[in-house]
Amino acid sequence: MASNTSDAAKTGESVLLLGATGAVGRHVLRELLASNHWTRVVEAGRRVTAEDVLQGVVGKEKLVQKTIDFEKLDVCGLKDEKADVVVIVLGTSKAAAGSAENFIKIDREYVINAAKAAKLDTDQRLLYLSSTGASSSSFFLYPKSKGLTEQGLDALGYKDFIVFRPGLLDNAERDKPRMVTELAKSIVKAAQVGSKSLPAVAGAVTESPKGLPPYHIIFNKGALDLAKTT
Repeated sequence: MASNTSDAAKTGESVLLLGATGAVGRHVLRELLASNHWTRVVEAGRRVTAEDVLQGVVGKEKLVQKTIDFEKLDVCGLKDEKADVVVIVLGTSKAAAGSAENFIKIDREYVINAAKAAKLDTDQRLLYLSSTGASSSSFFLYPKSKGLTEQGLDALGYKDFIVFRPGLLDNAERDKPRMVTELAKSIVKAAQVGSKSLPAVAGAVTESPKGLPPYHIIFNKGALDLAKTT
């Protein structure tokens, strides 16, 4: 059974995962748990992975589950988890959110506020699952929100910030299951090594927004190629 304690791991790195119950997030969670690199994996969200789903999952003994209220992040204790790495694969669609206003709240505000709540004054790494075409200057709601979210996360000042911009993920788990699992593998690999140690096959590009720190972007092909590395 997953632990509900907050005891820090004695060795190795700890990781905080937001969005673990989503289409990509559930695969990221399994990859994190299966990797010997991580000694503590904290899953935080409005709901967490059900116990029956975790049956037989390798590494589930190092999982800590934390139910949080995104409207009250100042008291949810994400900072107390002291995560070495924060991975955010949280997102939604306008249709699922019910309105453009709710979409922005979930897709952008919750993401940025959660990353802010988890930030420490250490060499902490942040990874964010964005989308192809993300641009703060886009005329369209979805790519504009993703672009603004990237910039909002960048402004928080994490020591290392890596963004994934894969191909469209609508129904990907059903129509492109391999793409989802490979994306999850590459996210976890990047979380482990950081931007300075990414292999050339990842094709990481440095983005330098005006007035903000540079960050690193991995596109669809790079993510798929990164997943194949050992």
